[in-house]
Amino acid sequence: MTYGFALLAAAALAAAPDDSTIRVDAGKAVNTTTRLMYGSCIEDVNHEIYGGLYAQQIFGESFEEPPRSGPPGWADYGGRWSVKDGVCSVKAEAGAKLIRDEPTFGDGAVECDVNLADDKGDYAGLLVRVREPAVGADRFVGYEISVSAKNGRVLLGRRRHNWTPLADAVAPIKPGQWHHLRVECSGKEIAAFLDGGKTAALRYTDASAPILSGKVGLRTWQSDASFRRFGVEIGDKRIADDFAVGDAAAGAEVSGMWDAVHTGSAVPSYRWDENHPFNSAHSQKIEMLRGDGTVGVANRGLNRWGLSVVKGRAYAGRLYLRQAGYDGKATVALQSADGGRTYATQEIGPIGKDWTRCDFSLKATADDADARFAVWIDRPGAVWVDEAYLSGTGDELFHGLPARADVGKMLVDGGLGVLRYGGCMVNAPEYRWKKMIGDRDRRPQYKGWWYPYSTNGFGIEDFVQFCRAAGFESVFAINDEETPEDAADLVEYLNGPATSAWGGRRAANGHPEPYGVRYIEIGNEEKTDAHYIERFKLLSEAMHARDPNVQLIIAAWWEPDNPVSKRIVQELDGKAALWDVHVGGDDPREGDNVDRLFTRMEKLVREWAPATKLKACVLEENGGRHDLRRALGHAGVLNATQRHGDFVLIDCPANCLQPWRQNDNDWDQGQVFLTNRQAWGMPPYYAQQMAAANHLPCRVASTADSPNGDLDATVLRSEDETSLVLKVVNVGDKPHRAAVRIDHFGPVAARADVWTLTGKLDDVNSPEEPERVKTARSVFEGAAEKFDYEFPAYSYTILRLSRKP
Repeated sequence: MTYGFALLAAAALAAAPDDSTIRVDAGKAVNTTTRLMYGSCIEDVNHEIYGGLYAQQIFGESFEEPPRSGPPGWADYGGRWSVKDGVCSVKAEAGAKLIRDEPTFGDGAVECDVNLADDKGDYAGLLVRVREPAVGADRFVGYEISVSAKNGRVLLGRRRHNWTPLADAVAPIKPGQWHHLRVECSGKEIAAFLDGGKTAALRYTDASAPILSGKVGLRTWQSDASFRRFGVEIGDKRIADDFAVGDAAAGAEVSGMWDAVHTGSAVPSYRWDENHPFNSAHSQKIEMLRGDGTVGVANRGLNRWGLSVVKGRAYAGRLYLRQAGYDGKATVALQSADGGRTYATQEIGPIGKDWTRCDFSLKATADDADARFAVWIDRPGAVWVDEAYLSGTGDELFHGLPARADVGKMLVDGGLGVLRYGGCMVNAPEYRWKKMIGDRDRRPQYKGWWYPYSTNGFGIEDFVQFCRAAGFESVFAINDEETPEDAADLVEYLNGPATSAWGGRRAANGHPEPYGVRYIEIGNEEKTDAHYIERFKLLSEAMHARDPNVQLIIAAWWEPDNPVSKRIVQELDGKAALWDVHVGGDDPREGDNVDRLFTRMEKLVREWAPATKLKACVLEENGGRHDLRRALGHAGVLNATQRHGDFVLIDCPANCLQPWRQNDNDWDQGQVFLTNRQAWGMPPYYAQQMAAANHLPCRVASTADSPNGDLDATVLRSEDETSLVLKVVNVGDKPHRAAVRIDHFGPVAARADVWTLTGKLDDVNSPEEPERVKTARSVFEGAAEKFDYEFPAYSYTILRLSRKP
């Protein structure tokens, strides 16, 4: 909004009646609030690190992903699929899909036999009219018709990169038995038949949002499942598929995030090899058996979204090679996705019989946002490849760290005061800090919580280094099953002098100066039980013995009616500084719930331990959205936590980042979205930025009265009592004109700065329109001790008032 438009708008609305009142007592300080309220939470959910903050462009760097395993004519999107004797099987996974290349299906029938291994898994079945498939729980458009032995049901749902259940019915599904599932589609109507029945087990007409054509496929949701006798009928045409053995099973084994590439008359052979890898459990063997040309592998980054190369820029990398019977060098290159154009090449070698590190630099001769990295050999012999790395250089890196500069700048510009590194990722049994330090190329991969082939290329120390460079307070979580000795070593590694054993290890790894870490969380979303209390006591005693100033954070669920919560407060008093409470954030009125939650929590904590210094924090403000609705939800939650600023010290929305269209885990809630070459803010980012830019340390008394309680206000004051900030959320679908009354502040300057975020609730930003929804700046010339102001429907508004000199 421009300055002129703001004046005109104020004049035009001068005669409109007030329906709301905001009263401020600027002389009554209620509590303090700190910059740690403006935080965010980052973890490896939805590839916030790989494909996100981490500058590594190659995804699948250590060749741990198994070869793509679907039968010929099918494309797999997640999961480990195998074929034997005409049966296609898949292990339980969150939403693995197998999509048939042909035909395009609209009206007709799709059928197959389905066998669920047991009644412990959820469900599996058919997909019809599928479009836009990709790896991830919700990554497709289409219908899902599945059966469940666990629940004894057949169900129908629609996905448009989300999940909408449409119909379900009781069905006699037995584990370990074959059940015939047939789906018939006619226009908007979908019917499912079981075991040859003539009457539909369920029938549904999708009148509101029909999907009328697409591919067909198979799907599992957390269930070991098998399929056979697949068929498609379209009119008089029938296509049958008995699931042949694919290339991987026949010996053309290429690790799942890489692609085989070969040219000329070269006869290739590929093996996903577990014999003598450089790092972790596998390497990739490439072999030219005979002929002329090249044989190699190529990588296109996260879920094959393409590598970004820019003309004239250099890309640095390294990989490890060994050979048997190969007397040449290897070649690395940046190429177009199909290999038809080459933008940079470099020969690397010589290659030894044992692992050899080969560094390279590739300067691109063209722009391409959908490029690939390739490595190949050009004569008979065998070469093994492992642990590949590729990143930008120079100003593409944040403060010289292996982090994307554009992403780092977005977070800094967003005004973050604190960044938390944690979440369910720390609950993986193999998540251990000692595997995250030292030579990146030797850090082992492990079965992660969100991704089964997680890497330690970016770990706790890398996170701390990034936060220091960005000026953020770092808060991170550790697995609560770390041994007390290892937890103590962590504190010494981060904060001890270089003369200490683990401080010396840190210095040897390139950082002589202690990091001075203040906050460490023990666990994440842990059960509120005696086991957690015992774990916390053991770890805290060991950690405080190395550094008594470290502030430890409780990660058990806050359950006020669970007697163990009282025990936690009493038994961990003096050992813990904060209790991490996770709240929602999607509902624009969520702040009301958060207000009630912390009012009760503070009361109970004081009753249970009157002298305690234990306080609270929000390290995950969760949801499943990234639109204006979520922005208003966050603004309301932030208002609420700031009203409890002496008790609640930190507020971190989750999640911080999300790669565009790479949502693998159904947490569709990033503040900053990114592609392989672009980063931009979503509406919640701008809400956070507005609040951070207008931080003042003292909250003063205020009330807001409006129809339906639509207006929520928190008011902050400067230490010198010359500035006031009104943070007002309107969650209603109508504008509200409020009479604002300010007492005990003195004469108010007429000119006030205004920040406004408003629009439709489902508004989001995209790569094509990255600033479609963003903060509008304006000036209001009608401020005084008493003035009227209209707050737009669905809006977050900040007015910054000054006292006249």
